[in-house]
Amino acid sequence: MYDKFENVGIAHFDVKSQLPRWVYEAAMRAAKRGEEARLAIKDRQTLEQRQLQIREGLERCIGGMPASDTPLNAKVTGTVEGSGFRVDKVIFEPRPEVYATANVYIPDGITERRGAVLLLCGHREQAKHCDEYQTVCHYLVHAGLVVMALDPVGQGERFGYYDPQTDQAPMTSVTEHENVGRQCMPLGDSLARYMLHDAMRAVDYLSVRPEVDPQRIGVTGHSGGGTQTSLLMMYDTRIAAAAPGGFIMNRPYFLLTGKAQDAEQKWPGFSAYGFDHEDIVLAMAPRPVMILATTYDSVPIEAPRHTVGVNRRFWDMFGRGEDLQLFEDENVHRFTVPLAKAAAAFFSNYLNGSAVTPSEEQIELIPSEQLLCTKSGQVIGELAGAKSVFAENVDRLALFEGKRAALGEEERKSRAMAWLKRTVFYNRQLCDLNPRPSGGGEVGQLWVLRSIWWSQPGLLNHALQFYDSRLHGQKLPVTIAVWDGGSSQLEAHAQWIEETCAAGRIAFVLNPTGIGPLLPHLNSPTDRPFKRFGIIDRHTDEMMWLGDSMAAVRTYDVLRAVQLAFSLKNIDPSDIRLYGHGKYGMYAALAALLDPRAASVRMDECMNSIADWIREPFYDETDSLSFIMPGMLRYLDLPDARQWLDRDGRLEGTGSPVDRLGANSHSAS
Repeated sequence: MYDKFENVGIAHFDVKSQLPRWVYEAAMRAAKRGEEARLAIKDRQTLEQRQLQIREGLERCIGGMPASDTPLNAKVTGTVEGSGFRVDKVIFEPRPEVYATANVYIPDGITERRGAVLLLCGHREQAKHCDEYQTVCHYLVHAGLVVMALDPVGQGERFGYYDPQTDQAPMTSVTEHENVGRQCMPLGDSLARYMLHDAMRAVDYLSVRPEVDPQRIGVTGHSGGGTQTSLLMMYDTRIAAAAPGGFIMNRPYFLLTGKAQDAEQKWPGFSAYGFDHEDIVLAMAPRPVMILATTYDSVPIEAPRHTVGVNRRFWDMFGRGEDLQLFEDENVHRFTVPLAKAAAAFFSNYLNGSAVTPSEEQIELIPSEQLLCTKSGQVIGELAGAKSVFAENVDRLALFEGKRAALGEEERKSRAMAWLKRTVFYNRQLCDLNPRPSGGGEVGQLWVLRSIWWSQPGLLNHALQFYDSRLHGQKLPVTIAVWDGGSSQLEAHAQWIEETCAAGRIAFVLNPTGIGPLLPHLNSPTDRPFKRFGIIDRHTDEMMWLGDSMAAVRTYDVLRAVQLAFSLKNIDPSDIRLYGHGKYGMYAALAALLDPRAASVRMDECMNSIADWIREPFYDETDSLSFIMPGMLRYLDLPDARQWLDRDGRLEGTGSPVDRLGANSHSAS
């Protein structure tokens, strides 16, 4: 009977366009700030200051860097002879008990140290020994370069969820990256933290190889490898030359694609600092850079052209404008042979002093099984104590829980509340609510009012008010309800609505940003907006780049709904309560912490804790970005919120919390 209200639209405003517009406008303002900062660079000194800011800013965005003073414990586990080169199969430890696998290609006949290139692989399950990246290695080694091809986490021989008993890995590559990468974020980290550190330790290893001149180490990679290359370009000043492929663009162009990005491509707060892809390139000036691009890529070709064009003047400051290059191939998204040839000529020129372009006749790939560094094909299960990023996240969680526990209760709460307030009110512009009715109806004995109001400039919120028709005209107490799906899930909460109304209260079903009738337009009727990389994930990604989050925005929406309750003539402001259910229940709890005018809050079937979710290796990714506030677990978790509310006498009796969220689900559908 409630279903007739579940799909009701909102008149007078195009609310389905508001979230994409709001995010886009915020991103463009950030991009403008970055553009102005780069235009202000007039000399080498201010350029170097910007480069330092980029390095420091990136480190903050990804959670700080692990220590790089631990032993690499590198071992060559075997050698394969190629035509004109050999391949050393190497395992090393970028962090204790974290094992990285790599193939090192060494040209025959080396008599002195020479240039080397670190190849960082994109999203191919076989990584370093797949045909695409093997081909690149062959072109580079035939150009006279030492080449180190590194398996990223979740790929090659580093499947983090590999089960040696079944010889199966339920997740690899993009799926593993996203699964574990989301769990990095409440810790204040990014998966990029680990990929960057792995690459830096690979440079450490190359630097002590007897064949390599440590002053002549370059880096290249495509797609996800282009991301890793970009990270290393910004952060590691030892890199002598770089050729990032299939990644360099900028945020304004990327927003036009309507795509989401992978976990290692999320650097929370990077845009808020005024940084963009132009700064990735700028960070290398005046060291040689060749941007590798394909004209039919999902990365718009206009973007790398733009980024190279605006950065040229920084190389010109050093009289080295020709050292910033763009090479294009008419092709789709991959490290093509023309790109590999261009990279070989580029690196051999700048690292060895003579440009060499090998011929295709020299390329003879090696069977992939011969390139394995481990006997089993995976470090997990073969090497004692081998850790995945999932295990590293659990260790980080224990570290931050220990730091919180070491504080006195009042200091811990004070720090947590200060952080929560900064986070939820981040960059918000207070505006008049300007509430107005947007229709109504009835369900049995209940009357229904639809209302809209401004939560922030550009973002309307919406609610359905249910109340007993016999009480019409009276000022009634209200319970503001927040649950997954908002008013699109009324039937599932019909009992709660009826019980609340029977108690003489208004059941106020809130649709915060992006929920119910506020869901953005879909590209097609079959779109699943809350799936991994769906439209809600895309907008949440961009919010995080801007130093914000969907969870923070929606918590603020609840606070504005409390403020609204004080202004509506039919509500008794002396008795305002909150009700949270499911994942979205955390918005009610956090809002109650921030606004004592909410007399109480009840939470039913909510997450027990974000920490428990991080300890769960397999979970349903669907809509999981909705409850992530980057860095939250450095300050508080949901049990802290419940404890503090209970201590203040504001926590109503609650239903059992959900111990795990979507446990044992490997799918993000």
